[in-house]
This record gives sequence, structure tokens and C-alpha cells, in this order.
Amino acid sequence: MHVLEKFQYCPVCGSKHFVEQNEKSKRCESCGFEYFLNPSSAVAAFILNDKGELLVTRRKFDPGRGTLDLPGGFCDIGETIGEALAREVMEETNLVIKEKCYFCSLPNKYRYSGFDIPTLDAFFVCKVENEEKLCPADDVESAIWTPLNEVHTEQFGLRSIRQALRDFLQRHDEYLKK
Repeated sequence: MHVLEKFQYCPVCGSKHFVEQNEKSKRCESCGFEYFLNPSSAVAAFILNDKGELLVTRRKFDPGRGTLDLPGGFCDIGETIGEALAREVMEETNLVIKEKCYFCSLPNKYRYSGFDIPTLDAFFVCKVENEEKLCPADDVESAIWTPLNEVHTEQFGLRSIRQALRDFLQRHDEYLKK
């Protein structure tokens, strides 16, 4: 089910004439209110240790419970992408980012409460202050430093993570030199 299908009545005037204009918006024919379903911002981190290994996490909850992932999550209201990245990495791994470099962004659909929520996921290559403080928490079941040649994209549960990971693995040498 598309998220906009849940909005049957105009949230401003209560009219039942709240009609879909396209896949991303609805408009009230009574009062003119228009609602746009824009993507939610999310972040993910390719964290490399001093040996060039990638930090890989395992998801504790759905969607993709039990599959592999990268540290990251949704941006909060009033938060920058950089602040969200630092907060999510700290919440999930207990690690502090000391360097970050933008890698790419990808559209995604995040299945939540029976709906596909559109997201725009921003990926960063990161180094952290103290690798030894790694401690999985929040919605991360486990975390492990993994040699890049042992990373298999098909084991990752979210589509955008798999795509960004494929791209990263093709270009990883340039990040190991930085």
C-alpha cells in the first residue's frame, strides 16, 4: 500500500475530496490544501579501521532483521546530515567520527508499519577516533570489522546499502590511501 492511500480526508478542512495528483502528492478539492510526500533523509557510514577493514553491523529489527547493514539511520528534525551521521554512529556503535568524506546518495524505499517510506540515503566514508570502543547498541545486534574481500553485498538487507556497497567496493582503494 502506498502511504498516501492512508490519507482519505483533508487534514485542514476534513473534506473527503482529498485526491491524488500524482505518486507524491494529494490536493483537497474543497480548500486547496496540497500535501507532498517527500523522501525522508537518512545516512549510512562506511567506517574503515587502520587495517582497512569495514565495520559491518547486523540489524536487530525489521526491516531486514538479521541481515547485514552499515551504521546509520534517519535524520532528526532540525539536524544536519553531518550531525545525524555522528549521532547514529555513536548510538549504534559507541564510536566517534573524526573524519568523514561524502561518497554518494541513493533513493530508497524503507518498509515500515506496512508502508514503503521513500528515503534519500546519504553515504559517507569515515574514520573513527577509537576503534577499540566498538560496542553494538540501539538497533544493532552485532558489529564486526570485516576485511573488504569478505564483504558480500547480497547479505545486506536494504537495497540502497547493497548498491552503495557495490560502488564502494569497486572504488575502495582510493579511500584506503586517504
